[in-house]
Amino acid sequence: MGLWGATDADEAKPKFLTSDQKDEIQATSSGWVVEAGSSMTGNGNASAQKEVLVAIRGLATKIGNATVDSVDWNITTFDKSAGGTLSLTVRYNEAVTVTGNPTIAVTNGNQGSGSGRGPHTLAYASGSGTNELIFTLAIGAANAATNANDVLVVGAQNIALAGGTLKDTIGATNAEVAVTAGQGTACGSITVVA
Repeated sequence: MGLWGATDADEAKPKFLTSDQKDEIQATSSGWVVEAGSSMTGNGNASAQKEVLVAIRGLATKIGNATVDSVDWNITTFDKSAGGTLSLTVRYNEAVTVTGNPTIAVTNGNQGSGSGRGPHTLAYASGSGTNELIFTLAIGAANAATNANDVLVVGAQNIALAGGTLKDTIGATNAEVAVTAGQGTACGSITVVA
Protein backbone atom coordinates (compact mmCIF):
# COMPACT_ATOMS: atom_id res chain seq x y z
CA MET A 1 0.00 0.00 0.00
CA GLY A 2 1.18 3.53 -0.73
CA LEU A 3 1.93 6.12 1.90
CA TRP A 4 -1.66 7.44 1.82
CA GLY A 5 -4.76 5.46 1.03
CA ALA A 6 -8.45 5.77 0.52
CA THR A 7 -9.51 2.74 2.51
CA ASP A 8 -11.43 2.41 5.73
CA ALA A 9 -8.40 0.95 7.51
CA ASP A 10 -6.63 2.92 10.22
CA GLU A 11 -3.41 2.01 8.40
CA ALA A 12 -4.50 4.34 5.58
CA LYS A 13 -4.01 7.34 7.85
CA PRO A 14 -0.70 9.22 7.55
CA LYS A 15 2.12 6.87 8.59
CA PHE A 16 4.12 9.27 10.77
CA LEU A 17 1.34 9.59 13.38
CA THR A 18 1.32 7.84 16.74
CA SER A 19 -1.74 5.79 17.74
CA ASP A 20 -2.95 8.65 19.96
CA GLN A 21 -2.51 11.16 17.14
CA LYS A 22 -4.51 8.92 14.78
CA ASP A 23 -7.45 9.37 17.17
CA GLU A 24 -7.37 13.10 16.31
CA ILE A 25 -7.50 12.52 12.54
CA GLN A 26 -10.65 12.00 10.49
CA ALA A 27 -11.65 11.69 6.86
CA THR A 28 -13.59 14.55 5.26
CA SER A 29 -14.46 15.48 1.69
CA SER A 30 -11.17 17.46 1.68
CA GLY A 31 -8.94 14.60 2.88
CA TRP A 32 -7.41 13.63 6.22
CA VAL A 33 -7.91 16.48 8.71
CA VAL A 34 -6.72 17.18 12.26
CA GLU A 35 -9.50 18.02 14.71
CA ALA A 36 -9.61 21.50 16.17
CA GLY A 37 -7.71 21.91 19.43
CA SER A 38 -5.33 19.03 18.72
CA SER A 39 -1.84 19.37 20.13
CA MET A 40 -0.65 18.71 16.55
CA THR A 41 -2.05 22.05 15.35
CA GLY A 42 -0.01 24.05 17.80
CA ASN A 43 -2.75 26.46 18.75
CA GLY A 44 -4.91 24.42 21.17
CA ASN A 45 -7.99 26.34 20.00
CA ALA A 46 -10.93 23.91 20.12
CA SER A 47 -13.06 26.46 18.20
CA ALA A 48 -10.63 26.68 15.27
CA GLN A 49 -11.31 25.17 11.86
CA LYS A 50 -10.07 21.64 11.24
CA GLU A 51 -6.68 21.63 9.51
CA VAL A 52 -6.15 19.59 6.35
CA LEU A 53 -3.21 17.28 6.88
CA VAL A 54 -3.37 15.43 3.55
CA ALA A 55 -5.62 16.66 0.73
CA ILE A 56 -7.52 13.88 -1.05
CA ARG A 57 -10.69 15.19 -2.67
CA GLY A 58 -13.76 13.13 -1.79
CA LEU A 59 -11.92 10.93 0.72
CA ALA A 60 -14.88 10.52 3.09
CA THR A 61 -17.00 9.17 0.24
CA LYS A 62 -14.22 6.94 -1.12
CA ILE A 63 -13.55 5.13 2.14
CA GLY A 64 -17.14 3.90 2.40
CA ASN A 65 -19.02 3.52 5.67
CA ALA A 66 -17.78 5.32 8.76
CA THR A 67 -15.99 2.83 11.01
CA VAL A 68 -15.19 2.82 14.72
CA ASP A 69 -11.55 3.85 15.28
CA SER A 70 -11.42 3.65 19.07
CA VAL A 71 -13.34 3.73 22.35
CA ASP A 72 -12.01 5.67 25.35
CA TRP A 73 -13.12 6.37 28.90
CA ASN A 74 -13.67 10.07 29.66
CA ILE A 75 -13.17 9.36 33.38
CA THR A 76 -10.26 7.83 35.27
CA THR A 77 -12.09 6.66 38.41
CA PHE A 78 -15.58 6.06 39.72
CA ASP A 79 -16.40 6.56 43.40
CA LYS A 80 -19.43 4.57 44.60
CA SER A 81 -19.92 6.75 47.68
CA ALA A 82 -19.96 10.00 45.67
CA GLY A 83 -21.71 8.69 42.57
CA GLY A 84 -21.05 10.32 39.23
CA THR A 85 -21.28 9.79 35.51
CA LEU A 86 -19.81 6.94 33.50
CA SER A 87 -18.69 8.46 30.20
CA LEU A 88 -17.20 7.00 27.00
CA THR A 89 -16.11 8.49 23.67
CA VAL A 90 -16.56 6.38 20.53
CA ARG A 91 -14.31 7.77 17.77
CA TYR A 92 -15.09 7.20 14.10
CA ASN A 93 -12.81 7.63 11.09
CA GLU A 94 -15.15 10.32 9.76
CA ALA A 95 -18.02 12.48 11.01
CA VAL A 96 -21.29 10.69 11.77
CA THR A 97 -24.85 11.92 12.20
CA VAL A 98 -26.96 10.46 15.00
CA THR A 99 -30.74 10.21 15.22
CA GLY A 100 -32.59 8.69 18.13
CA ASN A 101 -30.92 7.35 21.25
CA PRO A 102 -28.23 4.75 20.53
CA THR A 103 -26.62 3.04 23.52
CA ILE A 104 -23.42 1.19 24.39
CA ALA A 105 -22.98 -1.33 27.21
CA VAL A 106 -20.31 -1.44 29.90
CA THR A 107 -19.76 -4.79 31.59
CA ASN A 108 -19.45 -4.93 35.36
CA GLY A 109 -17.26 -7.85 36.43
CA ASN A 110 -18.87 -7.86 39.91
CA GLN A 111 -15.48 -8.16 41.63
CA GLY A 112 -16.90 -6.33 44.66
CA SER A 113 -19.13 -8.07 47.17
CA GLY A 114 -22.41 -9.46 45.87
CA SER A 115 -23.45 -10.05 42.28
CA GLY A 116 -25.99 -9.07 39.66
CA ARG A 117 -24.70 -5.57 38.89
CA GLY A 118 -24.51 -4.51 35.27
CA PRO A 119 -24.21 -4.41 32.43
CA HIS A 120 -24.57 -0.65 32.52
CA THR A 121 -26.19 0.97 29.49
CA LEU A 122 -24.70 4.32 28.50
CA ALA A 123 -26.96 6.48 26.33
CA TYR A 124 -25.85 8.72 23.47
CA ALA A 125 -25.33 12.23 24.88
CA SER A 126 -23.62 14.35 22.21
CA GLY A 127 -21.36 14.55 19.16
CA SER A 128 -23.65 14.23 16.13
CA GLY A 129 -21.93 15.82 13.12
CA THR A 130 -18.45 15.08 14.50
CA ASN A 131 -16.32 11.93 14.60
CA GLU A 132 -16.55 11.69 18.42
CA LEU A 133 -19.75 10.43 20.04
CA ILE A 134 -20.17 10.71 23.81
CA PHE A 135 -22.20 8.12 25.75
CA THR A 136 -23.05 8.64 29.44
CA LEU A 137 -24.84 7.12 32.43
CA ALA A 138 -25.40 8.99 35.71
CA ILE A 139 -25.25 6.81 38.83
CA GLY A 140 -26.31 8.27 42.17
CA ALA A 141 -24.23 8.22 45.34
CA ALA A 142 -24.23 4.84 47.14
CA ASN A 143 -26.36 3.35 44.34
CA ALA A 144 -26.52 -0.46 44.22
CA ALA A 145 -25.43 -0.40 40.54
CA THR A 146 -21.77 -0.68 41.60
CA ASN A 147 -19.71 -1.84 44.57
CA ALA A 148 -16.13 -1.06 45.57
CA ASN A 149 -13.61 -3.11 43.56
CA ASP A 150 -16.01 -3.73 40.65
CA VAL A 151 -14.15 -3.51 37.34
CA LEU A 152 -16.00 -1.83 34.47
CA VAL A 153 -14.96 -2.73 30.91
CA VAL A 154 -16.12 -2.28 27.32
CA GLY A 155 -16.29 -5.58 25.48
CA ALA A 156 -16.88 -6.59 21.88
CA GLN A 157 -20.42 -5.51 20.99
CA ASN A 158 -22.58 -3.57 18.62
CA ILE A 159 -23.75 -0.10 19.53
CA ALA A 160 -27.51 -0.58 19.98
CA LEU A 161 -29.40 1.78 17.68
CA ALA A 162 -32.66 1.52 19.68
CA GLY A 163 -34.69 2.67 16.68
CA GLY A 164 -32.24 5.44 15.81
CA THR A 165 -29.55 5.67 13.14
CA LEU A 166 -25.81 6.28 12.84
CA LYS A 167 -24.85 7.47 9.35
CA ASP A 168 -21.68 8.94 7.95
CA THR A 169 -22.31 12.65 7.53
CA ILE A 170 -20.89 12.99 4.01
CA GLY A 171 -22.34 9.98 2.19
CA ALA A 172 -25.31 9.26 4.48
CA THR A 173 -24.53 5.52 4.46
CA ASN A 174 -25.02 3.50 7.62
CA ALA A 175 -22.05 3.82 9.94
CA GLU A 176 -20.50 0.72 11.43
CA VAL A 177 -21.77 -0.06 14.92
CA ALA A 178 -19.34 -2.84 15.83
CA VAL A 179 -16.86 -2.34 18.67
CA THR A 180 -14.17 -5.02 18.46
CA ALA A 181 -12.68 -6.92 21.38
CA GLY A 182 -9.35 -5.20 20.63
CA GLN A 183 -10.94 -1.74 20.83
CA GLY A 184 -12.63 -2.68 24.10
CA THR A 185 -9.35 -3.97 25.54
CA ALA A 186 -7.47 -0.84 24.40
CA CYS A 187 -10.11 1.27 26.19
CA GLY A 188 -8.93 -0.16 29.51
CA SER A 189 -11.01 -0.50 32.64
CA ILE A 190 -12.30 1.54 35.56
CA THR A 191 -12.10 0.07 39.06
CA VAL A 192 -14.82 1.37 41.37
CA VAL A 193 -13.62 2.79 44.70
CA ALA A 194 -15.65 3.01 47.92
